[in-house]
Amino acid sequence: MAQSVIENGKAITIQPWSPPQLSMLDFKLPPELEASEPPEVRGLARDQVRLMVSTFHGGRIFHSTFRRIPEFLKPGDVLVINTSGTLNAAINATRADGTALELHLSTHLPGDLWVIELRQPTPEGQQPYYTATEGEILALPAGAQAKLLAHYRPNQDGQSDLPAHNRLWLARLHFPLLMDSYLSQYGFPIRYKYVRQGWPISYYQTVYATEAGSAEMPSAGRAFTPELITRLVAQGVQIAPLILHTGVASLEEHEPPYEEYYRVPAVTANLVNNARHAGGRVIAVGTTTVRALETVTEGSNGTHAGEGWTNLVITTKRRLRAIDGLLTGFHEPRSTHLAMLAALAGYDPLQKAYSEALSQGYLWHEFGDLHLLLP
Repeated sequence: MAQSVIENGKAITIQPWSPPQLSMLDFKLPPELEASEPPEVRGLARDQVRLMVSTFHGGRIFHSTFRRIPEFLKPGDVLVINTSGTLNAAINATRADGTALELHLSTHLPGDLWVIELRQPTPEGQQPYYTATEGEILALPAGAQAKLLAHYRPNQDGQSDLPAHNRLWLARLHFPLLMDSYLSQYGFPIRYKYVRQGWPISYYQTVYATEAGSAEMPSAGRAFTPELITRLVAQGVQIAPLILHTGVASLEEHEPPYEEYYRVPAVTANLVNNARHAGGRVIAVGTTTVRALETVTEGSNGTHAGEGWTNLVITTKRRLRAIDGLLTGFHEPRSTHLAMLAALAGYDPLQKAYSEALSQGYLWHEFGDLHLLLP
C-alpha cells in the first residue's frame, strides 16, 4: 500500500519499496573480513589499503594497493568526489524511564527538523530501538533534548503496522550551544558492532572534506592523501567536487536510501560534460557521488548544476547516464549499493569480482579495502 512521507516540509504519497532482485549477489561475509579498525591502527598509511580493479567489459581483475591507483587512470579522466564531512552524529540519550540509548542524527530537514535513528547497546552490539513513542522527550547531555514528533516513512515494506518497522523518527532537537559546538563536545562518530571500539572523528574524515553534514563517512574517498591527489592532477586527471550529505544506514534492514541533500556546482557539471565530449572517462568516488550526479543528468542533455533533495534509487532498471567507472568499498550482501554496482557493471562481472574479493581476503566496510570498477 502507499505510504505518507514528509519531503521538504510537505506530506506526499509514495509507493512502497520493492527490493531489487539481488539473489545473485547474496553471499556470506565472514566476520574476519569486516574491518574493525582504521588501517592506520593496523600499521598502514591511508593509501596503503588494498585495491581491486575489475573491468566489466573485458572481465579482467587486478590486485594492487590504493597508492598505485594512478596506474589505472589516464589523462582526461575526471574523478568526481563528495566533499561532505562527517559529523559526530551519535549522542547518548536517555528515556524518562532511564533506558540508555544512542541517538543517531541522520538528515537535517527544512524547518529545523531532523531525521534520527534510536539504537540500544546490547551485549552483541547496538540494535535498532523500536519501542519509543510519539511525543516523548529524550534527555541528551548538558541539558539538551530531543522530542520525537512522528515516525519517518513508517512501514517501509508496506506489509505491517508493527512498531518494529518504524526505525526512523522526525524529531526536534534543542541544544544549549550551537550545533557544531555541541556535537564537538558531546557527540561521537556513528559506529556499528563490527567496529569494536570508538575512534576519533579524524579517522572518519576524508582529506578533502569541506562542509560537515554526513551522518556516516563517504568512505570511498578515505584512502586519498594530499600527495596522491597531487600525483593524479600532475598526471592529467581532473578532480571535480560535489556535496551529498549521507544519512544513516541500517545494516539490519535492506532499505532504499532516504532523501539526502545534494549540491552539484556548475564547474563540476562542466568538467563531466567536457570529459564525455572529449572521450574521457567520468569516474565517481563513492555511491553517494553517483546518486548526486545521476540526479542532475538527463541523457543527451548532459549533466547540469543542481541543488536540493534526491530520493533517486539506482537499480538495473535504470541506465546510468553520468559515469563510466566507480571507486567504492565492498558492500553488504543484497544491499541497495550492490544494485547500483550491478547497474554499472552487470550482474555476472560483479558476481565474479565479489567472489574474487572474498577468496582473496579483501576487507569490508569504511575502514576496509577498495574496488575500482572500470569499463
